[in-house]
Amino acid sequence: MGLTLMEGNEAIGWGAMAAGCNFFAGYPITPATTIYNTMLELLPPKGGVCLQGEDEIASIGFCLGASMSGMKAMTATSGPGISLYSEQISFAIGSEIPLVIVDVQRLGPSTGSATKGADGDIQFLQWSNSGGLPVIVLAPVDVKDCYTLTMQAFNLAEQYRCPVFVAANKEVSMTRETIDLDALDLPQTIDRRTAAADRPFLPFGVHEDQLVPDFLPIGGERLVRQTSSTHGTDGYITTDPEQIGAIQQRLDDKLRRNIASFTYYDEYQVPGAETLVITYGVTARAAMTAVKKVQHTNAKASLLVLKTLWPVPEQLILEKAASYRRVVVAEMNLGQYVRELQRVLTDKKIDFIGQMNGELIKPGQIQEVIQHG
Repeated sequence: MGLTLMEGNEAIGWGAMAAGCNFFAGYPITPATTIYNTMLELLPPKGGVCLQGEDEIASIGFCLGASMSGMKAMTATSGPGISLYSEQISFAIGSEIPLVIVDVQRLGPSTGSATKGADGDIQFLQWSNSGGLPVIVLAPVDVKDCYTLTMQAFNLAEQYRCPVFVAANKEVSMTRETIDLDALDLPQTIDRRTAAADRPFLPFGVHEDQLVPDFLPIGGERLVRQTSSTHGTDGYITTDPEQIGAIQQRLDDKLRRNIASFTYYDEYQVPGAETLVITYGVTARAAMTAVKKVQHTNAKASLLVLKTLWPVPEQLILEKAASYRRVVVAEMNLGQYVRELQRVLTDKKIDFIGQMNGELIKPGQIQEVIQHG
């Protein structure tokens, strides 16, 4: 396609197609509906399936069924829909069902304001499952990220057999920008590992050198058991503490042990700076402007943009903040991710700027905190 004008939601759709997505189900909701519109245009000509469920619960259920049959599935919604997805998210985590979930965040709580952006779902995405197990959450800054991080989301869902969130934002998803698709540095597509035909198959069993089970589709030639209840490696329901504990620990380990391999970020280092600004999503754009404005003053600052939010990339944060006296955290809520940074950076002075009023955080607001904090 080369150079084209595209909004973030369209880029998410094109990125999904590039990753091999062949199933989409969703329910219309502002500001995520144009992802559905894009998939409706792209999937059928390629032999894929795109459908509208009767509600959000049905939509994510369709996606889980499609994924269990071997398809690469994606759904998209906003805050109210994510709330309805919660039970099925837990199912996907516990039963290791690959799925990409796009949350185009809007101002909450509840119905909130459908046409105003925010980053108010950040904590909910981490803790939206009933077991409290880790999930992967990626946060795009611009249209380019919407394309490439969606591809990464599919790869991670396939590799670790888990749901992966793309935490977009109304301002990122519904803003049109010029993008050169031919110039993108795209990741190689990853598919889930298929179980060997010459080995006995355990739906939730792993070999000594792996933390993720091999996959077989439901409805194939070999028997595949699936359940949302606590289970053993054979897929049968169990109340045995040893079996339950082993699988729960593996579900935790498969992501936390590998966080370094999917820690995505950008940085802008300014020599001599004592302040580090840490942010994510659309606010990173205002932060970059603010950092450049003070670059040649006594209040100079560097910038770290996190694109992997969960699991928290603690090692990256510790390494990048080590040489700075002070950290400024900016996000479009009243203080959600800043809590994680306070937990990790216990020896740093941390100043916070946040708001949740439907307005973007402006560069001048961040600049003021940098200069006067």
